[in-house]
Amino acid sequence: MFKRKRKDEKHSGMERWLITYSDMITLLLIFFIVMYSLGQLDLEKFRYLAQSLSQAMGGGGEILISPGPSVASGKSGVKSLPSKAEQQELKQLAKVKEELTSYIKKSDLQAKVSVTSEERGVVLSFQEEVLFVIGSAELTPEATEVIRKISPVLLKVPNYIRIEGHTCDLPIRNNFYQSNWELSSARATTVVKELINKHSFPPQRLAALAYGEYRPKVPNDSEIHRQMNRRVDIIILRREYQGSEPALLTS
Repeated sequence: MFKRKRKDEKHSGMERWLITYSDMITLLLIFFIVMYSLGQLDLEKFRYLAQSLSQAMGGGGEILISPGPSVASGKSGVKSLPSKAEQQELKQLAKVKEELTSYIKKSDLQAKVSVTSEERGVVLSFQEEVLFVIGSAELTPEATEVIRKISPVLLKVPNYIRIEGHTCDLPIRNNFYQSNWELSSARATTVVKELINKHSFPPQRLAALAYGEYRPKVPNDSEIHRQMNRRVDIIILRREYQGSEPALLTS
């Protein structure tokens, strides 16, 4: 009886080893199928294969092409490969970013102006002193020249443009504005009016937002950081994020 029990245990151990081995072979097969699909450069077939493999392995969506949750309205968190229209838009925005970066370098404004690419679009960020005197929402003569230079670049793309006003956490102390909300709102609106009145910008493509002190780039723990937070951002929104804007009625 004892010997028979030993044989059963040995047989059971071999079965467990075979299960592990078959799992490894299955995973290798999946890996080579995916590599083969990538080599064929057929994006539609790859997308279909990714969905099929994900479902077979217990997933509910696509694999290998998911960047995480999206903040765009109506997005599921699964990011498919960009369409031709999206690729074309990305190329246009990259060109706009390149032109803006070139202007900033030529004007020696790198210390106070930056251009970055974010998921929502291209962000052109001006520190306060480039456009305004501290505590004021009136554009300086230098600011009007800067806006004059960047306007033709912004007009090259049909995207919506959002102007955001930001401040640091220091309380406002003058007779014109009772809070940082009002100052940041006035500054964003001033830039919008300049684009419309002086540079014939389509008003329906513009929006002004005020964030006051509540969207800092960096902690307000030094004067250098507070200067970075006192800013106006011009955002060229990607089309997929324009769905969060109110619908434009056409007659």
